[in-house]
Amino acid sequence: MRHNRLLFYPYQSYKWVIFFPLLGLSTLIVFILIFIFLFIASQRFMQIAGKIWARFNSLITPMFVTVVDKANIDKNRSYVIVANHQSQYDIFVMYGWLPIDFRWVMKIELRKVPILGYYCYKAGHIYIDRSDSSAAIASINAAKDKIKNGTSILFFPEGTRSITGELMDFKKGAFKFALSINLPILPVTIAGTRNILPANSIALFPGKATMILHEPIDVGGYDDDTVGELAARVKQVIQKSLDGYAK
Repeated sequence: MRHNRLLFYPYQSYKWVIFFPLLGLSTLIVFILIFIFLFIASQRFMQIAGKIWARFNSLITPMFVTVVDKANIDKNRSYVIVANHQSQYDIFVMYGWLPIDFRWVMKIELRKVPILGYYCYKAGHIYIDRSDSSAAIASINAAKDKIKNGTSILFFPEGTRSITGELMDFKKGAFKFALSINLPILPVTIAGTRNILPANSIALFPGKATMILHEPIDVGGYDDDTVGELAARVKQVIQKSLDGYAK
């Protein structure tokens, strides 16, 4: 569909005239509501606001999302969520359709973004400085107290969006964190978002996305010496799912 010029080029006008203004307006409204209730709003309120924001902007794209294997999740248990990353639209998919409470691991540069940086801080998301390994470790250690009682933590272990759609190498931070706190890893495959908004592009176009929630992986039996094997196992699960989606 993206390659159909009869549809693609007219949609670009819609994107500029309707979608982007509504995206900006909805984001502003959510921020205003959160700041109004900043000191009385619960984390639950922020979670619901994020879900509404993500689903609204998915609707006006439109992006249609299918979630596969929800039964693999126990909503009362915490996980280290590990997902592939192909598009900015992965954020809408995760916020809008992941059926558990979670916190993002975000690069420290986003803390400086006006309003957004402060909101994410108040919402309990975790900033890490990738240029300073000791500071990054300290941030991750400080996050451990937040990840309990059904609250999970989300990593994109590739570290950035894949330009080609191919899975990149997985960094070990997520897996070391899972070992240190003895939480199961929940692999998540996101497919289709790259066709909606490719990395490093604003060539937006409607489409379908799929989120596959795989069986959690127990980290028992792994240690610092075998953390690479754990990362490879999780990557294989996600890769197999992506290969199946591409067929």
